[in-house]
Amino acid sequence: MDRDFLIDLFSDFGPVTIRRMFSGFGISADGTNFALALRGGLFLRADEQTIPQFEAEGSKPFQYQTRTKTVTVASYWQLPERLYDDPEELTGWARAALAAAQRAGLRKRPKARKAGKGTTTRSVPKKATAGKAGAKKKLATTKKKKVSRKTSSS
Repeated sequence: MDRDFLIDLFSDFGPVTIRRMFSGFGISADGTNFALALRGGLFLRADEQTIPQFEAEGSKPFQYQTRTKTVTVASYWQLPERLYDDPEELTGWARAALAAAQRAGLRKRPKARKAGKGTTTRSVPKKATAGKAGAKKKLATTKKKKVSRKTSSS
């Protein structure tokens, strides 16, 4: 499948964005990825609401082989062959796949952002000390606490 074929296939659905992904393409609408074109097949996003529809058509989830095992990606299911020739019904399936992808996006918890390249982080000191005298006083207090812990545990 090439980019032009996919654009034509989803023309009744509406505008889609097609990007290179792995060995194929990712297909998205409104910034949400809802389909994958990989290994000669087209896979739509699915969830607990739409998987029964795929199962009724005899479709299977996306799978790939590693050196040691077969990995099944249960969130993407193969488009039934008959839909390639039925753009109107394909549009309904594509809308359901987009809705499933949007529901999945709502369930995801936001990840904590890590400081990366070009990002600066500042630490705010807990308490400012008054120059060298304050630092010496703090060091002496810390040493006293350590000594008293050692003697009290003996």
